[in-house]
Amino acid sequence: MTKNNQIIAWSWSVSGAEEAETASLAFCISVDPSTKQIVYQYSMKLTKKNYTKARDFILTNARMIERRLFEFHFEKEHPEGVFHAVYAYRNPDGGFGHGMEPDTASPESQPLFSVMALETLDEINHLNAKLIQEDFMPYFESITTERGGIPWMFKPKSTYPCEAHFKTVKEWAALSTTAPLLGILEKYEMDIPWMKRAEEFVWQEFDRIKEKHVFCYLCVPRWLNFLRHTRSRIKARETIQNLKKWILTDGVMCTDQSDDGWGLYGKPHSLNYAPSPKSILYPIFSQETIDADLEELINRQKSDGRWDTWYGISEGTKLEWAGIQTLWVLKTLKNYERIEI
Repeated sequence: MTKNNQIIAWSWSVSGAEEAETASLAFCISVDPSTKQIVYQYSMKLTKKNYTKARDFILTNARMIERRLFEFHFEKEHPEGVFHAVYAYRNPDGGFGHGMEPDTASPESQPLFSVMALETLDEINHLNAKLIQEDFMPYFESITTERGGIPWMFKPKSTYPCEAHFKTVKEWAALSTTAPLLGILEKYEMDIPWMKRAEEFVWQEFDRIKEKHVFCYLCVPRWLNFLRHTRSRIKARETIQNLKKWILTDGVMCTDQSDDGWGLYGKPHSLNYAPSPKSILYPIFSQETIDADLEELINRQKSDGRWDTWYGISEGTKLEWAGIQTLWVLKTLKNYERIEI
């Protein structure tokens, strides 16, 4: 049977360990319409069995916010559950704290955590201009610096345990919090006085840091959220082109898949920058690179269903980080249609 030049397709399971299905292979034979040549293609997928392991790991070990996000993305649950899980981290000043990132459980509001809350609500399409203006902007406006941007983090004022880098954080305005906030305001077609000085700051920072920090796959997507929605399209296109060039510079990405830190902070791979075929940076990577990284990602699943990290200040927070990482991997595999579900 032929449809859209496809002749035949089938799949089967492969094992990386005795009696343990680690992945399945989908195999397709098709015809290239331009050359009339037969093309053989295969793609590795996470098996139903291992998807269930990942699901069970999240539902028994992850934080409430990751469990609710999993249910939203994979089990068609209502976004209201995610909303309430996010707002559990909210303080009376309108900011978010209490370990929105597991590296500290300090209750104080933090700029980054507040941006993360906003990004999460945007992810589930549960934002609108009124909510942003009333629930988020009073806090952000209260912490805006003289330069027009908001800081990345504040040093914790409490004695709660935290990673060492929180104690030495610089409290000046940062691109990687100001840009995503401004991007969300642009996306929801808001027009408030705060935005003018914030945009000036953002463009000044892009000019200042240039290729620095492109290794930080946690920062780059936040920059892109601004660049996707800003009305300054000429500047945005130029900046995106520069980012594409800098990311492909030797030494930025970790190409050694045997490295234990592959895909974690400071050692990004293609999927960190392009977690979806719809990502702005997706076109800069070859299909071979994307496929190889997807296969390696699938193969890195642990026996209990998790994908692990080296993050965490306790056994409990290590599990929380593993929950975050496992959810990210599942969302990425889903975006690339690499899960048997």
